[in-house]
Amino acid sequence: MSQAKKRTTTKSVKLQLFLWVGLAAAVAGCNAEYTPKPKGYNRIDLPEAAYQQLQEGHPYTFEFSKYAKIRPDSSKIAQPDWINIIYPTLGANVQLTYKAINNDPKAFNALVEDARKLTAKHQVKAYAIEETEIKTPQGDVASVFELSGEVPSQFQFYVTDTTTHFFRGALYFRTATQNDSLAPVIEFVKKDIVHLLNTLEFKDKK
Repeated sequence: MSQAKKRTTTKSVKLQLFLWVGLAAAVAGCNAEYTPKPKGYNRIDLPEAAYQQLQEGHPYTFEFSKYAKIRPDSSKIAQPDWINIIYPTLGANVQLTYKAINNDPKAFNALVEDARKLTAKHQVKAYAIEETEIKTPQGDVASVFELSGEVPSQFQFYVTDTTTHFFRGALYFRTATQNDSLAPVIEFVKKDIVHLLNTLEFKDKK
């Protein structure tokens, strides 16, 4: 065999060997066990809790987060003394409404029923609604509702002295992010709401 033919044969054998090795590696790669990566969430850095006193002239006052802003309710059905606690960096909004009872038992019962209906509207998406009744340091009764699942409002409450004042709140997030990834922020704002309840005072309270 001539030297030219030997070189051609050697190159042919090397090329075939290379192709077979590449094919074997590809097959091995296809048969290798695949381990999916766990779902990751964006890191959320939350500040230390700090509070300030509500300064607006409402029939109630409380302490709220220094990282939040107070804005009047601008909805069409808004009434005097309805406000929002806005968290600009967290996309959270605590909607607060207030109504005077004026020693009217029927008005009181209607307000309680309305508050419960507004919470029950989320039952379609909520897989659990936990209700807790507590007494605030000022002696008023607060009913707190914690909602689990992909619901737009994860925490709601109302506070009343049953004769004069009815104060309701609901936490919302202006984002499509799933509640699993919002969990740290939800807990952060919930603690702020608990602090609000502990510092809530009706101004004509003696």
